[in-house]
Amino acid sequence: MHYLKFLTAVTLVQLAYAGDKIGFGPNFAVSSTGSTWIKEANTTLILPETPSPQVERLAIWPGMETSNGNLVQALAVSFEDPAANCGAQNGQWCVWASTLQDTQISGRMVPASPGDKITMHYVYNDSTGEYDQSSAINGKIVSTLSTSSGYAQRWDVAVECQVDACSRTSPPHSKPASASNLVLRERLRANQALEYVDTTIILNKADSSWSEGLYTKLSHNSGLRTVDGGKTWKVDTISLNSHLFDESDIQYN
Repeated sequence: MHYLKFLTAVTLVQLAYAGDKIGFGPNFAVSSTGSTWIKEANTTLILPETPSPQVERLAIWPGMETSNGNLVQALAVSFEDPAANCGAQNGQWCVWASTLQDTQISGRMVPASPGDKITMHYVYNDSTGEYDQSSAINGKIVSTLSTSSGYAQRWDVAVECQVDACSRTSPPHSKPASASNLVLRERLRANQALEYVDTTIILNKADSSWSEGLYTKLSHNSGLRTVDGGKTWKVDTISLNSHLFDESDIQYN
């Protein structure tokens, strides 16, 4: 519960306006304690299919919540009109480097297709005091951004709905679904199962108990392990379940 309250305070894509419906589905998160913070992080998202039809708005992101109340978050977003947002075609995602401060600060937005491997890299730059981030599609860097954000204290992998994407739900007390309605509901499933691979997180110093801050929801993983006594942590796979948003997921911006 602490996680969800914290997310509400800093949450995503400042594409949402006050009063907009937002919701959070499956996730994987690890919190730091004391003076430990995240120096560098790298992960690769294998893009799933977009919702069909595409509506406003579904976002997939690995993010770092910081001591300044920022959210350093590379984004993959399914828009109702992907062409207007990043020149994408129907069925494609828009991906970009970004940081949520008082407003959303964004790097270049580019189209990406289901099956593409999106590698997101964040690293604290000692010379500038900023986090440098990049988003790469199949190994080619396409979007970069640097922001002064404090120190990253939490790593999150999340699925977020906004506006109409949150409404693709079945009524909480509906009549038993017919076979045809079940098929329709499956087609309108808000997000498909998705996977992150080769996740590496490097702390500013060794913390052998860092994994004790792990929180998961509707997800499973290959195991969070350290390879050097607690400074470098790895997860081979993080799998987020397919999910149909319901009222228990929904908040308001």
